[in-house]
Amino acid sequence: MVIRTRLYDYVRIADEKKLVAMYHLLESDAEKHIEWWKDEQLLTEFDRRSKALETGEDKGFTLDELRTSIEKLRKVRYRK
Repeated sequence: MVIRTRLYDYVRIADEKKLVAMYHLLESDAEKHIEWWKDEQLLTEFDRRSKALETGEDKGFTLDELRTSIEKLRKVRYRK
């Protein structure tokens, strides 16, 4: 959180040249993450996990189990 605050403060006072440089750096990094379908390693991992679910090696979670788990985590985190 400290880093986020410092970066926010820096962006507010940075000159245009620095803002453009930071934007291009972050934009190129974001583009790499957006094109996940081109990431062979990620696709291989998706295939592995999908096969594990199909064969029963990984039992996975039902939607109800997932909702219950999320609700428990919310209660712990937000005390609600």
